[in-house]
Amino acid sequence: MQLTYLEAIRQGIWEEMERDPTVFCIGEDIGIYGGAFKVTDGFIDRFGAERVIDTPIAESAIVGAAFGAALTGMRPVAEFQFMDFIGCAFNQIVNMVGKAHYRWGAPAPLVIRGPSGGNVHGGPFHSQNPEMWFVHAPGLKVVCPAGAYDAKGLMKAAIRDNNPVIFFEHKYLYRRIKEDVPADDYIVPLGKARLAQEGRDLSIITYAAMVHTAMEAAEILSKEGIDLEVLDLRTVSPLDREAIVQTVRKTNKVIVLHEHPRTGGLAGEITAIINEEAFDDLDGPIVRITALDTPVPFSPPQEEYFLPKVGDVVREARKLKAY
Repeated sequence: MQLTYLEAIRQGIWEEMERDPTVFCIGEDIGIYGGAFKVTDGFIDRFGAERVIDTPIAESAIVGAAFGAALTGMRPVAEFQFMDFIGCAFNQIVNMVGKAHYRWGAPAPLVIRGPSGGNVHGGPFHSQNPEMWFVHAPGLKVVCPAGAYDAKGLMKAAIRDNNPVIFFEHKYLYRRIKEDVPADDYIVPLGKARLAQEGRDLSIITYAAMVHTAMEAAEILSKEGIDLEVLDLRTVSPLDREAIVQTVRKTNKVIVLHEHPRTGGLAGEITAIINEEAFDDLDGPIVRITALDTPVPFSPPQEEYFLPKVGDVVREARKLKAY
């Protein structure tokens, strides 16, 4: 059946709550209101206030309560209304949740989820992509799906995982992306990339909303005889190093595309992996296409300038193909 990206996430959580009574949701306005984007709409009617818990506006407290519950055998799914405010819980996530297994071998089956990303004119406090803050922190898995099928399967895998998972849902995709999603139970393994499109001339390594940007560019370039391979990372921590190396060895030319700013971004890490494991396979420089090193502008024309665009990918792919 065809589901939106949002509905796929909603179904993934709902089905896990039906399957496992230890799964519960906690967050701001998730109960009676049904969540800022309505991901948990109707949950409180089905599962009750003990499993769909409304909280004060206190992200650190939300994570602290969820972490405590996880340590006692529960599987909490904690929602942030916007992932921009995840910084309010940074100490809890990085120093407590992420280090629990390392410090004393304790499982911490906790999912922290919510909307991230720009192109919705939300301004600098409601449009960020803060995944790299947590990619750098050991002990955390970080997931950024691009489509409905993966969003549902990755959510179910995240809830079942005994490790903490931070689940970034790109808000621009919530109601814009529809895909066929099986009615049967399935998961998408964490830490495994998918080949969104096979190609022979050059590879684009990307994730989340930028997968769709890459696919649009690939369609334009195919009419010029340029064949792009698109690798969707899906999970950005841990990275699927094998898939990255395989696509480099196949096409020998690489563009790394992401929405968050360039400095300290994932493109630098991927470039280092390629240099370490597939340098001799390169036939051209590794190209980075990223957002600018500024806050996300509120002004629609400025935000469009700030974000990577299809035209940027087309231009750089032409140059790299001719290199």
